Amino acid sequence: MTTVVPTSEEDPALSVVRFTSELAWSDAGPEVMEQQVSRLCVEAQECMVMNRWLDLTSLMLTSADIVFSNSKVSEKDLECIFTVICNLVTKSRSPDEELEMAKLICAKIIQQPSDKPALRLKILFNLYNLLDNAYCRFYVFMKALTLAVSGKVTEHVIPSFKKIDSFLKEWNLEVQDQRELFLSVANALKDSKSSAKDSFKFLTKYLATFSDEDTYKMGEAKEEAARTIIEFVKAPDMFQCDLLDMPAVGQLEKDAKYALVYQLLKIFLTQRLDAYLEFQAANSALLKSYGLVHEDCIAKMRLMSLVDLASHESGRIPYALIKDTLRIDNDEVELWVVKALTTKLIDCKMDQLNQVVLVSSCTERVFGLRQWQALRTKLGTWRGNIESVINTIQANKITEDSSQAVQGMMIR
Repeated sequence: MTTVVPTSEEDPALSVVRFTSELAWSDAGPEVMEQQVSRLCVEAQECMVMNRWLDLTSLMLTSADIVFSNSKVSEKDLECIFTVICNLVTKSRSPDEELEMAKLICAKIIQQPSDKPALRLKILFNLYNLLDNAYCRFYVFMKALTLAVSGKVTEHVIPSFKKIDSFLKEWNLEVQDQRELFLSVANALKDSKSSAKDSFKFLTKYLATFSDEDTYKMGEAKEEAARTIIEFVKAPDMFQCDLLDMPAVGQLEKDAKYALVYQLLKIFLTQRLDAYLEFQAANSALLKSYGLVHEDCIAKMRLMSLVDLASHESGRIPYALIKDTLRIDNDEVELWVVKALTTKLIDCKMDQLNQVVLVSSCTERVFGLRQWQALRTKLGTWRGNIESVINTIQANKITEDSSQAVQGMMIR
């Protein structure tokens, strides 16, 4: 026996069921339509009375495709319909039920990513904000990323990537979920030229989740490790990275497919232009297959080589050495020094009279254990200097206070 709950105004969920079912059966004729609409409304009422919110969600989503494809339904009406459907998650009785409801809604929303993708994305974010369970939020966010990439509306999700660190704290994810998140974000950013650095950042976050103990799992990161290396080499404004210290990257050194890619990374981070030119001569086809432009690589390696000179020549680099190392003409030496200055790779002065570059500081291409130890030593020295200054100031203050006290006694 069916129980009908009397209400002065129809429940929003019931109104949505009535509206969508009328659309679904509109071509079947008035009698059939009325019969089917009544049946679905009764079924919806039963779900509401018995608190079967998962079943109600499934029922309401049945006609979602028809609603999206119907030209008579405006985007505003679509948003209202799915706001009512998404709101059902607030009635769930457990985190598991909430997750199942979220999965049903997401599956329906991302089914046709090219049809009104921006609206579909908005619906998913509305759903996200209604959820209480942290893992449910993570699940919906990941589906939103999938939709954004498939529907080519990544510009709507990119601003949220600035909050990833706070999201991680909120979601409290396992390592495998973190990997999935970092890789998905990197993939969402990879086609945006203005976000190349951010894409690289999330790729390195992904690779950093693998340790030496993850031998079995680490194999799945080979392709992404190679991709990260290529992105670094291609980037005209990235001159430093920690990739060589990562186990996920180190595994490529002896890999049959990616060993040469690893060798290329080592050249860019630890060697000079002559090593790159030798590598390119033997592997030009490989470089082209990865979309690397030889002239761009030369330009980057010249700057990297200049940085290497700055860190190994005791702060004094002869023009002639720069000319030979960078393989340039005499009149190009100062031009490349200026390029290194403007990109903040080195801080220096040019002594044109003596034909030398005087370096006061430079960027480290690799920031590993040796660099951390050097930084620790430098910070220790600074701390000692600051303590010395503070002690001197305090001693002078004590002397000054004593002098003022003596003068006060003399005035009395």
